[in-house]
Amino acid sequence: MKACAPKLSRPQAALARGYILFEVVLAMTIFSVAGLSLAKALSKAIEGAGALNRENDIRVGLRSFLEEVRRKPLAEMATSYEDTRLGLTYTSTINELSLKDRNGNPLSDLYTLRIAATYDVGTEQREESAEVYVYKPAVNPVAQPQAAGALANGTTGTRTSGSATSSSTKTK
Repeated sequence: MKACAPKLSRPQAALARGYILFEVVLAMTIFSVAGLSLAKALSKAIEGAGALNRENDIRVGLRSFLEEVRRKPLAEMATSYEDTRLGLTYTSTINELSLKDRNGNPLSDLYTLRIAATYDVGTEQREESAEVYVYKPAVNPVAQPQAAGALANGTTGTRTSGSATSSSTKTK
């Protein structure tokens, strides 16, 4: 014997079709909201990745500018360079460093080289900086014996920092 589904009357069949239509519309609405949420999350993730890439580019440029300036003669170390691709300005300053050895004798020809990258993020101006100690003898380095340790290669230490600032950028 075959089991037969009960036959629905006309109003009951219309009600069943209307209920199925309501389920389909509700499911489409839920999937649409979920899809928009995922698209928004993906957009934020891409935006964050772009910001991280820009910060990395700034730090790589800062390191490169530092190495370039560090190799120049002392008189040419204080300089400025505007990077139009990244929209920032690199500035270097040099200050004499006063250190003493174990015997209390002052060490000469040591300088602090500070490199700063100034750029805008929205309406806020930011600055990333790095400092190194540089050994630049005033006389020909061949004629004078080299200092021991890390001073022989030109640096004794590095320090980097990042902070917000309100200084204006300088153009070359």
